[in-house]
Amino acid sequence: MDFNPFRSGLSVSREAQSFVFFIFGVTGDLTRKKIMPALFSLYAKGHLNRFKIVGFARRPWTQEFFRNEVQGMLQKPELLSYGKETLEAFLKTLEYIQSPFEDPAGYRKIDSVCEGFLNRIYYLSTPPDAYGTIIEHLGAQGLAKEKRGHTRIVVEKPFGRDLSTARKLNDQLSQYFREDQIYRIDHYLGKETVQNLILLRFGNGIFEPVWNHRYIHHIQITVAEKIGVEGRGNYYETAGALRDMVQNHMFQLLCLTTMEPPNDLHPDTIRTEKVKILKSLRPISFRETSQYTVRGQYGGGYMDGKPVPAYREEPGVAPDSRTETFVALKLFLDTWRWSGVPIYLRTGKRLARRTSEIAVRFKAPPLELFPRAWAYSGRNALIIRIQPNEGISLIMNAKIPGYTLNMRPVNMDFSYGSAFGETPPEAYERLLLDALSGDSTLYTRRDEIEASWTFITRILKGWEEDPSPIPQYVPGGSGPEEAKNLLEPSTRWRKL
Repeated sequence: MDFNPFRSGLSVSREAQSFVFFIFGVTGDLTRKKIMPALFSLYAKGHLNRFKIVGFARRPWTQEFFRNEVQGMLQKPELLSYGKETLEAFLKTLEYIQSPFEDPAGYRKIDSVCEGFLNRIYYLSTPPDAYGTIIEHLGAQGLAKEKRGHTRIVVEKPFGRDLSTARKLNDQLSQYFREDQIYRIDHYLGKETVQNLILLRFGNGIFEPVWNHRYIHHIQITVAEKIGVEGRGNYYETAGALRDMVQNHMFQLLCLTTMEPPNDLHPDTIRTEKVKILKSLRPISFRETSQYTVRGQYGGGYMDGKPVPAYREEPGVAPDSRTETFVALKLFLDTWRWSGVPIYLRTGKRLARRTSEIAVRFKAPPLELFPRAWAYSGRNALIIRIQPNEGISLIMNAKIPGYTLNMRPVNMDFSYGSAFGETPPEAYERLLLDALSGDSTLYTRRDEIEASWTFITRILKGWEEDPSPIPQYVPGGSGPEEAKNLLEPSTRWRKL
């Protein structure tokens, strides 16, 4: 493979081959907020040369109206800085197909739009219930076949609701597309710090020797959001925190943190190591869900001095909803490297602040030379910040200046912004360029998806059989108090 995100970066000249990029559901929020700004940024930076971007949606837009809409999507200061001429040239690459997803006539226009281009990408930026319809029509019209160029399909999350629906979607895709044509996107894998996990672990001699159960006490992975469901109550009622965050984003972080060293940097080699981790997760039986999982819902209250509604008061949410907005898990990996090391995951909405991090807490020295009271606060830790302020901190102990022997934890900090003097590319920029270049390293494979859903579905079924009330938690805090019960006696959740 010519390019690999662990061998080369966006600073290296990478130019996608000529292509037509189809966006199904182009009128939606994802296109407006992420996809179109990322494509324009890649074009402005010189990574895209000869191409078309074709919107496919049911709204009766003209081509001129579509281009005006996209121009509105790109009115961000960092994008406007590329200049008017660059924007106008980009807008000329846009075309629009107006068609319901169920109408075969719309798909019959695709080949004519692709005249003069060998390569095509289909991006499914639609609600998941439309995936099957689009895939079937692409297949029935012969649009999945590769003739002289490549044909790829990018599928957004959520990729199924449980194991059976994920398998069904995989079966639909594999009926018409080969696995190497399918790109299942998880935007967390496009974040610079997430990619750096591979380099941090396997490119530095100081970490890998202690990256095991002999030296690591536990691992905490946190993805906290300050916002609520923000008008997406209808969607969130069908998802919940476990499906929305843990099955995809957090399990990817878990895999990259704990996987074995790959033999090489080929995409399938790395993904095979991730699958091994997912399959080594100790299963949680139906009866054990209350012992190893905690869920909660945010109640009403105040955030930053302003009143906020409880989850059950949000539009589109049932007044007796049992959908979790917070989940914490205690996991174990049954492997030689991680035997006995607890791994804690937590994610939730309406928490104290927005943060995503991986905290690797090391064991205390074997001989306690210092007062026992210092044992927890003085324990070493490696904190990998994914957002905001991407970077890494190493917490270690140092003597406080003075005449007595007192110590306190101090930080050694690395920040991407200050170390390299430039802002990392947006996650969607990296991921889209990889898909255009044919690099699937940062995309998930079928067996990854199904292995993660195998584990998650057991928890979902256990919750269905548990009639216990869902704990409520105060907005602006760290989640329900019950989450503390998951932790070992000498362990605390990191402060949000």
